[in-house]
Amino acid sequence: MTATVPGGSGALPPRIGTARLRAGDLARLALVGLCTRKLRAALSALGIAIGVAAIVAVLGLSSSSAAGLNAEIAALGTNLLTVQPGNNFAGNTGELSLQAPAMISRLPGVYAVQTTATIDGVSAYRSPLIPSVNTNALSVDATSLGLPATAGTSLAQGAFLNAATAHEPVAVLGAAAAQLLGIDHVYPGERIWAGNMWLYVAGILKPDVLSPDVDSSVLVGYPFAEAAFGFDGHPTTIYVKAVDSRVNAVDNLLGAQTDPEDPSSPDVSVPSSALVAQADAKGAFSTLFLGLGAVALLVGAIGVANIMVIAVLERRSEIGLRRALGATRGHIRIQFLSEAITLALIGGAAGVIAGAAATAIYAHAKGWATVIPAQAWAGGLAAALLIGALAGLLPALKAARLAPTEALWTL
Repeated sequence: MTATVPGGSGALPPRIGTARLRAGDLARLALVGLCTRKLRAALSALGIAIGVAAIVAVLGLSSSSAAGLNAEIAALGTNLLTVQPGNNFAGNTGELSLQAPAMISRLPGVYAVQTTATIDGVSAYRSPLIPSVNTNALSVDATSLGLPATAGTSLAQGAFLNAATAHEPVAVLGAAAAQLLGIDHVYPGERIWAGNMWLYVAGILKPDVLSPDVDSSVLVGYPFAEAAFGFDGHPTTIYVKAVDSRVNAVDNLLGAQTDPEDPSSPDVSVPSSALVAQADAKGAFSTLFLGLGAVALLVGAIGVANIMVIAVLERRSEIGLRRALGATRGHIRIQFLSEAITLALIGGAAGVIAGAAATAIYAHAKGWATVIPAQAWAGGLAAALLIGALAGLLPALKAARLAPTEALWTL
């Protein structure tokens, strides 16, 4: 049935439906708009890329570092405990008894007990010509013979002390001590000066993650320390290894077993807990870099908004022509909004790739597993999408408000 015009005989023309802008056409429009100004678009996307890359890299490096630390702790074990003298009832630094190591070894679940003892008044030097004030914070410690395996380290070069060399002027250097003394390898006749005598170097230990005190020590045998330096034999640090299922129980009993008269006096610690706390501290420090990444994103957002405002001013004739050909205000609005979002997403994708690459390179150099959490790249892309939408909204509304006659006067 056809409609007729009142008072006439002609039929009404068919009603023209509202044109729709398909997703494919919208994507092509957005890309064409950006490609016509490649350098400007690239520089604007660079700000977004830098911010997203910073966020992805910070989160990725933090996660990779934590994964590496957890793997290192798992390899070294979380069953090492240490006992050191604390303050006694009078508030003075106490002293571990000579019987403490043997008493601790009787605890159920304990399978290894080794000790070190700092020798007061004895420092180590490369030669007797070094001024005595230049100690480099190196201490000469007496040690039991099974220390490396219990303390979580091993020999990098040479050999550790044995039943024979423990009675002789022979020393083993911790990793940091060897570096400070300028010794990077062991050869026959290598020696250092300590306590007004020469000590021959038998070996160098690998870095000790769980027991850093060992790293800065020059280790000699208990018998030699007692004979040469008048050492009284009281240990300074007791290293205790317990089976995993008994670590907490041993931890609770160590104080009383070490000093039954004053169980609260000895300081008992689990070195792996300190490493976990160190990882948490690094995570807190990463917040600063996340803030810097957010600032870079804000700068990128301003750049996107700026380029879109300029694009609206430069493309008034295009807007007027499209409106004259039937484009609605909604078409113009969604066109410019999609350009801003596309620009931000390109920058976000580039930032994710750059941040992931930086994380992979650094993690590989450190020997860590590369871990990039999903929230890092997903959050970066989501932030880019939000920035594009917010930065492009006002220019898009401004472009949509232009009337065809107002826009076409520049033709």
